[in-house]
Amino acid sequence: MLSPFAPTDLRRTILRMAYHGSTVHIACAFSLVEILAVLYRNHLKLGIGPNDTERDYLILSKGHGVMAQYACLREIGWLSEDQVRTYYSDGTELKGLSDASVPGLEVNSGSLGHGLAVGAGLALGALRRGTSQKVYVVVGDGECNEGSIWETLLFAAHFQLTNMLVIVDANGYQAMGRTAEILNTDSLEEKFAAFGFEACTVDGHDEVLMHQAITELVHSSFPGPRAIIARTIKGKGVSFMEGSNLWHYSRLTEQTYQAALTELDNAAP
Repeated sequence: MLSPFAPTDLRRTILRMAYHGSTVHIACAFSLVEILAVLYRNHLKLGIGPNDTERDYLILSKGHGVMAQYACLREIGWLSEDQVRTYYSDGTELKGLSDASVPGLEVNSGSLGHGLAVGAGLALGALRRGTSQKVYVVVGDGECNEGSIWETLLFAAHFQLTNMLVIVDANGYQAMGRTAEILNTDSLEEKFAAFGFEACTVDGHDEVLMHQAITELVHSSFPGPRAIIARTIKGKGVSFMEGSNLWHYSRLTEQTYQAALTELDNAAP
């Protein structure tokens, strides 16, 4: 029996979408794969479907990585194979950025910094209603350049949003280069802690460590919000994409598509 949310399968789906849709943002979706796989497989309480008002929320504030979330939604049956096959084509529901019109996507997050604020609002609402819902928000390290991120962290700590977990996909790059060179946001764990979060740093591609960190923080008695700095590799899984910011905006050719698929096939267990 195939493992649900197997990272190699998710990356294959992302490649297929990107190739047939002739679209970009492959590498920044690849760095998210294990993070989202662990959340969907082990932690999110999804209820009876996307319209269940008591389910947990996953906010992809880093909306340009949405192909990774589409791949997960396909796994749970919230997206059909036909929807995935026609990604980014004329008349499609599936766009290149997170769009709340798609069931299971909570926010329009093409403009960076906004998704975290929406997540904080959902978390505060759940606390005030007395539900057991959790809100998981995935942001990028480049996204942490945005002032709205830090305003929201202050808000989350002030209102003691114990039901909110922020995960930073810290792949070291943003659209135009290395985050350390454009606006250095190093020491993110210390920064989150200074803003009133319980925070830790883990390898974002190690599913066991990610699962352990999420479990420990979700069940922590800390009287406030929590955060994980997930150290990742942009383009993880395909050698010629790993650590190459060219694949933020590059499109696949037939040659590169087949080469990437071959690597994934050879790496599969």
